[in-house]
Amino acid sequence: MRAVQATRPGGDFEVVERDVPQPGQWQVLVRVGACGVCHSDAMARHGMASDYPRVPGHEIAGTVETVGDGVTQWRVGERVGVGWFGGACFTCTPCRRGDFISCVEGRVTGLTRDGGYAELVLAPADALAAVPDELTDAEAAPLMCAGVTCFHALRESGARAGDLVGVVGLGGLGHLGVQFANKMGFEVVAIARGAEKGEFARRLGAHHYVDSTSQDVAAELTRLGGATTVLSTVTDSAATTAVIGGLAPRGRLVVVGVPEEALQTPAVDLILASRLVAGHPSGTAKDSEDALRFAALTGIRPLVEEMPLAQANRAYDTMMAGKARFRMVLRP
Repeated sequence: MRAVQATRPGGDFEVVERDVPQPGQWQVLVRVGACGVCHSDAMARHGMASDYPRVPGHEIAGTVETVGDGVTQWRVGERVGVGWFGGACFTCTPCRRGDFISCVEGRVTGLTRDGGYAELVLAPADALAAVPDELTDAEAAPLMCAGVTCFHALRESGARAGDLVGVVGLGGLGHLGVQFANKMGFEVVAIARGAEKGEFARRLGAHHYVDSTSQDVAAELTRLGGATTVLSTVTDSAATTAVIGGLAPRGRLVVVGVPEEALQTPAVDLILASRLVAGHPSGTAKDSEDALRFAALTGIRPLVEEMPLAQANRAYDTMMAGKARFRMVLRP
């Protein structure tokens, strides 16, 4: 099979020929129909994979090719997805409490095992999500990471239908966050840089738009009544913390974008109004399946640019340069 691998930390991705892996007990071999390119793929590029060579990619949609011994819930030909969640150990304390996304082994598709920049990928059966027929592979793939991250963070945030919810950023994560927030019944405030993005934000489902380059974000959120939740999807620390003063009492800032700089905010802004700042991982395979079903039901779709697998370096560079509109997707 053809695959694209990080042969060593720091090098470009390379197209290679590999033997087709065979599924062992409780494993499934998936024929990849599409694989999204995520910012987290930089971890495989820059030395954070468990070992090398490593095939990156954790936004996978395809079909079951073969199943290993003990697999009873998946059948050959079924449409499935594989995301960041690469399975659980079922024996650590978080797993025993049912908190599988917090498994201490940290099994991650494309980092601790080979991912979806390939024609075929091997995955644990518990890492698979069913893909609805209403979604194409190219639409489903980004929802296995970017989609479930926004969907699950919002539904676990404590916000209820009708509450004011902000989304910081309108990129690969944010353009999905605004759509999910709208379809969940929130009053949505999109926050981004530049007045020209306002019309795009409204087309995605935002009821309000705040241009962070010309408006005081916290003051605008406060004017609107204060946000129950703000979902930050950006990699800018200052833009993330700028919203804290606009949270309602006991409001929550949920951080899913990963700034390189530390988040800094005056403690008094948190204490006096009992505000919270929380991180949120993506979700389990079942959470991803829920996100896929919700998207299919409500018409949520990622905006994607497709490229052939052989152009993985070009797709990755486009994404890292912030020029993707809005998720890059590789097709084998």
